[in-house]
Amino acid sequence: MKPLFLPLIAFFLNAASAAEAPKLLADYLKPDVLIKGEIVVVVPPPELDKYIAKVEEAARKNPEWFREHAKSSKPGVPLPFDERLGLSREEYDDYLGFWRKRDFKGIEAVPIRLGSGKDGHWNINIGGSAQAVSILRYDPKEDAFASPNGSLKRIEDVSADANSTLGAWTGHEWKFEEKTGLGTTKENIAIGKTGDKKFGLIVYRLQEVSDQGTRLVDRGLVVRFPLGAAGIVKQPTAPKKK
Repeated sequence: MKPLFLPLIAFFLNAASAAEAPKLLADYLKPDVLIKGEIVVVVPPPELDKYIAKVEEAARKNPEWFREHAKSSKPGVPLPFDERLGLSREEYDDYLGFWRKRDFKGIEAVPIRLGSGKDGHWNINIGGSAQAVSILRYDPKEDAFASPNGSLKRIEDVSADANSTLGAWTGHEWKFEEKTGLGTTKENIAIGKTGDKKFGLIVYRLQEVSDQGTRLVDRGLVVRFPLGAAGIVKQPTAPKKK
């Protein structure tokens, strides 16, 4: 365990919650138990670069078609085959083969603890660079997360296939979206588990775009943690007195 991780443990163990945790969260995180999480990024194999370069070149040559093709496709998965992508059928199949070899790379260890306040709201408290998630407060009665931006309402459950960016995973998702004269703000949080049921995932994203289309904020993160006993941080036991 990294030294910087240790001071955070005491902080996250402070308050204990007597209330029963909502099943939507407790299916993945045990209340008032410190979990070892990790902020991760998806790293594709370098062999993909030459195929991506060809697709990008094709997009520059035919931008209108490419936008429509991307719009009609599932987000987060490779675009369906079309000769206008700049790849032959054989190259496209090779591209999919390399895409399936992508992997998670851990960039920061973070503590996670599911806890509740006296008002019955719940927080997924995460340390380090993922602290933005800790601000969100889940209300079981409304099935919604409250953030400084507004209320994140429950949307369709996640059921991502193996070709999605994070691989096969299922879970629950909440979303806030607001359009004003100044622009558009979107905020999402999702919690779920990988297809092999070994890891839990917390996915968060905040986007702000001006009315002219300028991206003002685009902050996203993925936190992965082992499910069950494998993810629990074991507390050091006091030495026995002689």
